[in-house]
Amino acid sequence: MRILLHTCCGPCTIFPLKSLREKGFEVFGFYYNPNIHPYQEWERRLEALRQVANLVDDRGPMPLIVGEEYPLEEFLRNVVFREENRCIYCYTLRLEATARLAKKSRFDAFTTTLLYSKRQKHDLIRGIAENAGRRFSIGFYYEDFRMGWRLGQEEAVKMGIYRQKYCGCIYSEKERFYKDDRLLVPSKGEK
Repeated sequence: MRILLHTCCGPCTIFPLKSLREKGFEVFGFYYNPNIHPYQEWERRLEALRQVANLVDDRGPMPLIVGEEYPLEEFLRNVVFREENRCIYCYTLRLEATARLAKKSRFDAFTTTLLYSKRQKHDLIRGIAENAGRRFSIGFYYEDFRMGWRLGQEEAVKMGIYRQKYCGCIYSEKERFYKDDRLLVPSKGEK
């Protein structure tokens, strides 16, 4: 079976790719992530993915399809004033693009590396992917890749692959770095 694997980055691809290949799938990667900001981060994650696609195992490189467009403005227009629900839009955008491409390119199914991360909203991703599969009449392959989290991260370190520190969108980057001191309650003696 040929499967299209939506890929968010290199480290998150390692375990799902190995698992799918062990199950007999012919895996093609699809990098489509207009949520990743800034653009230099998008490029850095793509480069890490290319390294993984070429190095992950002895079965040869994983063919990689890259969605080269970077619709920053569209992404931001669709999440602004809905920041608390931005993940719904983000997952839907990427998973529907994957399902659409899988159907158009006559893959047997699609899946996503988003199911690998312990930090993502697993059940939401699964539901959106299942809906995308129905909408575009293409099978969605579900596997809980989180069981390989540690293995994939350790392998990324061994391979020297760039490992990002935030989900990808500008809001998650802010949450990583920005601490609003106004929200802190001063202890006795502090002003």
